[in-house]
Amino acid sequence: MTSPTMTDSGTSPGTKKVYLAAPRGYCAGVDRAVETVEKALEKHGAPLYVRKEIVHNKHVVKTFEEQGVIFVDEADEIPRGANVVFSAHGVSPAVRAQAKALELRTFDATCPLVTKVHHEVTRFSKQGYQIVLIGHHGHEEVEGTAGEAPDVVHLVDGQEDVDALDFPPDTKLIWLSQTTLSVDETMETVRMLREKYPHIQDPPSDDICYATQNRQVAVKAIAPKVQLLIVVGSQNSSNSRRLVEVAEQYGADRSYLVDYANQVDLAWLEGVDSVGVTSGASVPEILVRGVLELLAEQGFGTVEEVTTATEELIFSLPRELRPARTSRAANDNPCNTQ
Repeated sequence: MTSPTMTDSGTSPGTKKVYLAAPRGYCAGVDRAVETVEKALEKHGAPLYVRKEIVHNKHVVKTFEEQGVIFVDEADEIPRGANVVFSAHGVSPAVRAQAKALELRTFDATCPLVTKVHHEVTRFSKQGYQIVLIGHHGHEEVEGTAGEAPDVVHLVDGQEDVDALDFPPDTKLIWLSQTTLSVDETMETVRMLREKYPHIQDPPSDDICYATQNRQVAVKAIAPKVQLLIVVGSQNSSNSRRLVEVAEQYGADRSYLVDYANQVDLAWLEGVDSVGVTSGASVPEILVRGVLELLAEQGFGTVEEVTTATEELIFSLPRELRPARTSRAANDNPCNTQ
C-alpha cells in the first residue's frame, strides 16, 4: 500500500490533502479496559467471559474472541465460578450481586470516569435529590448508572423526555450525564431543563469524559477545512456517532462512520480534495492507518495532523491484575531464592 506523508505545512493548490485529528483513538479508560482483558487472559487463560462488549468496537471484540474470550449479555449466562470482566461502560449493583451469587471471579474494567458518575448518583440520591440523567435510552452506561438508584433517576434524551418530566416545584433536582455525549447536544438539553426547572442544579464537576470532549474539539477544528470527514468507529459507539454529527454541524459537507478502510466508498471521494480523518475513543490506531493508506492510494498523499490537545492520563489496572510488588526486605535478603 502507498504510505501517506505527514506534514505540518500547507500544500499547493490542487493537491489532495488529509487533515488528521489529534487526539483520536484510545482514551485512558478504553486502554485500561482492553489491558484488563489482556492481563486476565494472561493470568487465568481462556475461557474468559466479558459481560457486554468490553468496548464498543467490532475489531477489538473480534480480536478477543479469537483468543478465547466469550462475550455475553448477562451474568446468568456465565458458568458458576468462572472468570468475568465487567465492561468499560459499568454495571449496576444488581449485576454485581448476581455475579456474587454465581461465585464469579470478577475483574472490573469500568472506566473511572463512569464510576465517578455512579458515585454522584449514590451521593445525591442519599441527599434526597431527584436525578435527571441525560443520556441515550438502552445504552449500557446509562443502565448501569441508573441502576445505582433506579427510583430517583430519570433518563432524558431530548425535548420529548424533558416535556414528560413532572416534578413538584419544591423538588430537589440535579442533572448528570452519560460520559460519551456531544457537549453541544447535552447543553441544549440542559437549556430545556432550566427553562422548565430553573432551580435544577449542575453536577459538581463535568460528567462528559475529557477524551470525548477533546475528540469533538479536534473535529470542530478540522471540519471547516474539509469537504468530507471520515470517522473510524463502530455504529454502536456513542462517542464515535457524536463525532459524525459534530463534523456536519461545524462545516464538513459530509461525514461517514466506518469500521474498516474497505467500508470507505470511493464514490465519496469524487470531486473532493480535502478529507478529514479521526476515530472514536475505542478505536485502535491500526484501523486509522488503514484508512490513511487507502486515501494515499487515491491521491491523498499529504497528511497534516491538527492537534488541539495532548492527553497523558493513565488509569491503573484493577488491583487483582496489577503486577505483584516484592517487598524491600525480600529484595535485600540474600537467602531469597524466589
